[in-house]
Amino acid sequence: MTFVSLVGFAGLCLMLALIPGPDTFLVLRISMNKVTAGIAAAAGSATGAVMWGALVGFGLAAVLEQSAEVFRWLKIAGGLYLMYLGVSALLKARKARKAGVVAGAAKQTPITHSHRAAYGAGTVSTLLNPKVGLFYLAVVPQFIPHGGNTLGTALILGLTLAIIGFLYLFTIALVAYKTMKWLKKPKVNTIIERISSSILAVLGAGVIASGATS
Repeated sequence: MTFVSLVGFAGLCLMLALIPGPDTFLVLRISMNKVTAGIAAAAGSATGAVMWGALVGFGLAAVLEQSAEVFRWLKIAGGLYLMYLGVSALLKARKARKAGVVAGAAKQTPITHSHRAAYGAGTVSTLLNPKVGLFYLAVVPQFIPHGGNTLGTALILGLTLAIIGFLYLFTIALVAYKTMKWLKKPKVNTIIERISSSILAVLGAGVIASGATS
């Protein structure tokens, strides 16, 4: 693979990163109260991208390409996970508000995530994101030279996507946290929490519907 090809692939990765998706909304929601947790989620997403590259290298992605049924269930699994993230976030927000009322607190109890939980959520979200899988299935094989080191090239491409995606999500995490410092009013916090969590749930429902009808 030439340097020109790598630059071209990096450009495609940047285009993919700039399109808002589940990973973007996940990092946005987690970062609102704890920026380091949002960065951990971004790192998890990057790890998932590298793992997708490894799957292509080992040929497992080719199996998904040949089996529409396997890919359909992957989409449904990803949708269920997104719905879980969205619904659980809404339930946690509701529980935190009730706890604040009982305690007589003037502010809401902020919903934070541990670094490990955030990292795991980012990793699983990317692994179960059918758009990432489709990107690898459609684009990555075109940059793997015939007769070359398939695994090594796929890992390089996966690492390229991971770095670009991480830098983008890292920026999202910082912006989200800085914005929340300005908009720290309880009502505003509640609205943003509900919207971002609901978007995750809706995205999950859409993915499930797409997988069930394909």
